[in-house]
Parts: sequence; structure tokens; C-alpha cells
Amino acid sequence: MKKIIFSVTDGRGFDIGLVLLPLAFLFVLSGLPLVYNVVMSFQEVDMFSLGSFVRPFVGFKNYVDLFAQPETQPILLNTALFVSASIAGQFIIGFGLALFFWMNFPGASWLRGLFLVSWIMPGLVVGAIWNWILSGDFGVLNFFLRETGVIAGNIFWRSDPNYSLWAVIIANIWLGTSFNMILLSVGLSAIPKDLYEAAELDGATALQRFFTITLPMMRSTIGAIIALGLIFTLQQFDLFAGITSGGPNNSSNVTQYWAWDLSFRQYDFAKGATISVIMIVLVMLASVVYVRSTRHEVRG
Repeated sequence: MKKIIFSVTDGRGFDIGLVLLPLAFLFVLSGLPLVYNVVMSFQEVDMFSLGSFVRPFVGFKNYVDLFAQPETQPILLNTALFVSASIAGQFIIGFGLALFFWMNFPGASWLRGLFLVSWIMPGLVVGAIWNWILSGDFGVLNFFLRETGVIAGNIFWRSDPNYSLWAVIIANIWLGTSFNMILLSVGLSAIPKDLYEAAELDGATALQRFFTITLPMMRSTIGAIIALGLIFTLQQFDLFAGITSGGPNNSSNVTQYWAWDLSFRQYDFAKGATISVIMIVLVMLASVVYVRSTRHEVRG
């Protein structure tokens, strides 16, 4: 007993306790649900057996049945398009804004802060705002496109299968652009100014300086941003619930919303868990890329 008390009072045991407490917290609130979800994907689950951990084991039957469903392939393609278009749009616009504010003109600091409004807003609030903007009858986006001559008639963004997924992509790009801008601004500020001065003295143009100095020096930052963007985009649920609800006819449905729909609307908990496991694997791969990118950045 004295050894335990002494180990706590001498500081070493106290440090170990500080590590064990958050680890126990993560294990109970994240680890156990994760294991439960993985186990459920290999079991036969219904409303009557949901409260029991011991259920009939079916192996990979849920995975085979899931990929045999006709809606699986379109939803997976929707997810791939949603993730790639969202990450590309957020990164390109965010990088452009970061370069713009990097010029340090008067008022750049507070104007940069205004862009953070989109990032701190709850997803359902953003979905409600874009519901009004994308309205087919009185939406601001349709009005702007008509006045500029881009379209002749209204586009029903939320109910047209050709545009419903793009409606959510546009909203998600708006939501995540400021996050990309802030991280890229931090990466730009870490580049030594004398590199640009030396390149300019050697006669390098602005475009040459961008491709030979800016991009190579921000390689680790860009890798981390893309990995985080993949994680956050695969977690995006609120915008689909607030704008399209996965419709019409699954035209805007993606895996994260489909997992919720299967579990809590169709009560097919096993298939919902199966989709979640597939997404967990993708998120873990993105996490590995993120950790490797940030480790490289820290080591410099």
C-alpha cells in the first residue's frame, strides 16, 4: 500500500494516472461502441435481439447481402463523388483565399475571421440556410443565375435527381472552405520570406515561385488537410438530413446517411453496422495519412 501511495506522490504515478484516465474514457465511450458495431456486422440482428450481445453469427453474410443490393453501387458512387468534389472544392477555394489574405492588406485579419462563421455554425443550421438558398421557386442562387444569364429557368436543386447531390456538395464546400483556409494560412506563414526574395532576385516569376517554393514547402500541410477533409466529409450527415434526406430516389444518398436510414428507419441494424465498419476502415486509412503528414511536419 505504501508503494502505491509513494508512486502517486513522487510524481511518476501521478503522470501515469493522467494518461490512464483519458484512455479509460476513450475506451468506454469510443472503443467499446466500436467493437460492438464491428461484432454486430457479423451477426443477425433484429428488434427483439437488439438488447442482447449474444446473437446468431452469420459471418460475412451481411457484407455479401449489402453489396448484392441494387442501390449499393449508386450510393457508393455518390459517396465517392461527394467526397472528391467536396475536398477539391474546399481545398482550391481555401488555398485561393489563403493566398489572398497572405498579402496582408489593411483589414485582412478581421475579414479572415468573418470566413470562420461558416465553420463554427452547426451543420443543421447550415442545411436550413442552404435550403432557402437552393429553393427552386424563390432561392437566391436561382435568382443570381437567372439575372446573370447562366440559366433561363429555375433549377430545382433539392428535388431534381440531376442536381440534388450537387446541392449538398455546394453547401459542404461552403461549410469547410474556411477550415482549409485557416490551416493553409498557417502553412504559408511558416515559409521563410527570404526564399521568395532569393527566387525573385534570380528572376523567377510568381507562378514559378508558387510551384518551386510554395507547394513543395507545404507538402505535409496539404497532406494533412486532405486527410482531415476525407475524415470530416465521410462524417458529414447534417447537410443531407437538412437539405435532401438522401432523395429523390437515392440520387443524393451517401453511405453515412444510408447507414442511419437502414438502422433507424428500416431497422436493419446489421446492415447499418456493416456500412459503418466499411467507413471506419476508410477513416482509419485517412488517419494514417494524417499522422504521417503531421509527423513529417513536426520533424521538419
